[in-house]
Amino acid sequence: MSIDRDTFENTSEDELADLSVPDQVLGFLAASEDRAFKAREIASQIGVDEGAVSTALSRLKGRGLVEHKATYWAVTDDTERLNEYSGYERATALFNDQLGAEDKESWRKHAPSEPHPSVEDEQ
Repeated sequence: MSIDRDTFENTSEDELADLSVPDQVLGFLAASEDRAFKAREIASQIGVDEGAVSTALSRLKGRGLVEHKATYWAVTDDTERLNEYSGYERATALFNDQLGAEDKESWRKHAPSEPHPSVEDEQ
């Protein structure tokens, strides 16, 4: 996963090293908490090998941090469990620093009213 120059310059080496693949996966899913993704989509978005993402997803599922249905993965809606996971805070902070905190209302304004055709094909 790439990081912006500001994060590169202002984040300690230890903090950057601490963001493991599971932390990156969980951070990505948490940033898109109202969506579910295939492992390959997650891998593409965070710039990590799909095999490593699949392994991370399995481990996160074992901890009850993500949910799995068919080929899709989503972050759990159990906020208490998420808050107890130390990597969640680091990943969320890094993604917020890089991308800015999410404004859900702004997303909703631009969200399509119809599902994407690929979603309809799978139903």
